[in-house]
Amino acid sequence: MTESQPTSSFATARVKTLLSVMFCYLFYYTGRQNFGFAIPGMAEELHLTKAQLGWCSSALLWSYAIGQAINGQLADRFGGRTLMSLGGMLSFIMNWITSFAGGLAGVMVPWAGNGFVQSMGWAPGSRILSNWWDKQHRGRVYGWYVFAAGMSSVVTYVMAATIVDFGWRWIFRGPVVLMLLGCFVFWLVVRERPSQAGYEDLLDEADSAGENIHPERDLTWWERYKVGFTCVPFLFGCVAIGFQNLARYGLLVWVPVHFLGDDWKNSPQKWVAVALPVGMAIGAVSAGWISDRVFDGKRATPVVIFLAIAAFCAGGMVMLDRSSMLALPLLFLTGFFVYGPQSAFWALCPDLLGKRLAGTGTGMMNFFAYLFAGLGEPLIGHLIESQHSTHMVFRVVAVACVLGATMMSFIRKTA
Repeated sequence: MTESQPTSSFATARVKTLLSVMFCYLFYYTGRQNFGFAIPGMAEELHLTKAQLGWCSSALLWSYAIGQAINGQLADRFGGRTLMSLGGMLSFIMNWITSFAGGLAGVMVPWAGNGFVQSMGWAPGSRILSNWWDKQHRGRVYGWYVFAAGMSSVVTYVMAATIVDFGWRWIFRGPVVLMLLGCFVFWLVVRERPSQAGYEDLLDEADSAGENIHPERDLTWWERYKVGFTCVPFLFGCVAIGFQNLARYGLLVWVPVHFLGDDWKNSPQKWVAVALPVGMAIGAVSAGWISDRVFDGKRATPVVIFLAIAAFCAGGMVMLDRSSMLALPLLFLTGFFVYGPQSAFWALCPDLLGKRLAGTGTGMMNFFAYLFAGLGEPLIGHLIESQHSTHMVFRVVAVACVLGATMMSFIRKTA
């Protein structure tokens, strides 16, 4: 930013960019986190087991992981504005195709395709934010971005809990209309970087791993990935977020199944499930702020603390009946501490690899996140069926949180 450019004008522009990216992602999850509410209806009508539907969920998560590794690169090379908008529109189409499914293949194939196009949202959006905000503010900014993602879960849960009365097919048709609206507004308002809005682009951080690698030219795909794969603290973060995301999606997909019960159209406990994404959204903002203000940009320490508490809360849920009065507040806290570390994880990408490789780093980290999450879905579905208890989801979540905190503890001295 030059001296002739008013500071207040640039500050307003980047806040508008943040709010627009948040608004778009506020509705992105209506295209993939609606699946859990549809599971009971699909199992009943299509005669599918919970393990089979768990594999359908894994198909989305793994194709999402592959897409993250690809689209993070594309965001660095070509920008995130087009990718994020296109991904939302294609996800709308894939959801509608899934709604006409008549069997296992009819669910799995379009749902896997939906995972890939959904991956065109997060890393490109992260790339845009890293173009507009420096390291000093990045934890809070990513916290607000993750807050939008958490609130997207709230929107999805509320709409799905309402629409489930009309049958599982409409869960894939109604909520995704909002995703189109979010993408349209995003496309109109957002500019890829400050220079496209009349400001000077921010400089990259001098101490990041990717800063001094051929700064005069675009990096090749291999050079971008090489920076990530040779940064040991970054790799520990990738494994840690894998366990954290396994816990997160274990909750998001199977908590609705837990609270819907057998009478899934008339369950009085279905609204208790909404406490989960509300807790997640608030936790996301808290961890980002804590990493910036309390730990002076150190991302690992709040992650370890949050995941340790999350394991304790999930263990408490194992001992509660779903009709217990304590289920709602404890579920809120579980969501708060499981999802809270996300903002600190994403801030690690430009912190460790540099703003220039923010999209690549986010894509790589998200690849690990959804690779692990996909492993958890059929496991949880199998355990629920074999043990005849949906409480098994909380046991898996507790173990995953402990493992994630352990991995993150190895990098807390450097990040």
